[in-house]
Amino acid sequence: MTVTTLTINLNTKGNADIQDITNQVSQAVAESGLNDGVVTVFTPSSTSGLTTIEYESGCVSDLRRLFDEIIDPARHYAHNARWGDGNGHSHVRAALLGASFSVPFVNHRLTLGTWQQIIFIDFDNRQRRRELVVQLMGE
Repeated sequence: MTVTTLTINLNTKGNADIQDITNQVSQAVAESGLNDGVVTVFTPSSTSGLTTIEYESGCVSDLRRLFDEIIDPARHYAHNARWGDGNGHSHVRAALLGASFSVPFVNHRLTLGTWQQIIFIDFDNRQRRRELVVQLMGE
């Protein structure tokens, strides 16, 4: 078994900025030299997360609205009271979503469904430069 690690760099707008990273992950798989295995994408951040969705404007809008409804940025957060940075909601959203996402690949191709894309969401309340860790394991 071979393990390869690389990074994907992103510039984000914050405030639930959703970016489709499927092409970058697919390219990592294609260039890895591995035929079959698993790729994991990890965000070393406590205010961002990864998941999958049909990446089209309606679904993206619905997902943003859902996060606003269940984790309202205007609510009181003890984190904000302690640190004064105003991003308590960002930490809670990221914890709910999760920091990593894994996909099997076969014959150099991700096994995603037809309408399934890998997305990165930056929940922080400001622009960020993010570096995602991509680790491939396989043969």
